[in-house]
Amino acid sequence: MSDFPPEGGEATLVDNKVIPVMREAILTMQMLLFMVLRQSIHDRYVDWTEPEHTRLAGAVINNLFGTRPADAAVAAFGAANRELVERELRELALTCAPLMPLLTDTLRMKTICDNQEGIHSIPTLLMAKALGILQEERELPLPSTFMQKVRGLAAEYGLVTPMVPAHEAPPR
Repeated sequence: MSDFPPEGGEATLVDNKVIPVMREAILTMQMLLFMVLRQSIHDRYVDWTEPEHTRLAGAVINNLFGTRPADAAVAAFGAANRELVERELRELALTCAPLMPLLTDTLRMKTICDNQEGIHSIPTLLMAKALGILQEERELPLPSTFMQKVRGLAAEYGLVTPMVPAHEAPPR
């Protein structure tokens, strides 16, 4: 078997069947980061309302991942509070420090998935590097390892039910 792509084709870093599953893990990590960041914002901005906590956290996550907000209120909040969003981005490595290793993996996996789908998202990684979020010395995990780590953390936070090995699962 050759290490070279077929003539006229491109080498792929990830099997196209794996991309949707990796995208799910990336979205799960975004939800985890959102939960942790929203709690941090809640603790630091005690005079704010819950919708303001949620909108600020959403604006930060959207900026970090280079995504457009699905919620118009989050988009408007982010635009009206640009300096605050940028300050939260600069402080993210401190406010959400325990998540930084897995966030590094997530941003890298997102870039790989994007690349496989013809989307240029290197600027997201460059911004994360400039913000001190990207842990460059960290080795890129295999996709399966990444997905397992995200699922394990999501289970710890109660976002998903923990996986139980087949030999330990109760009979159906």
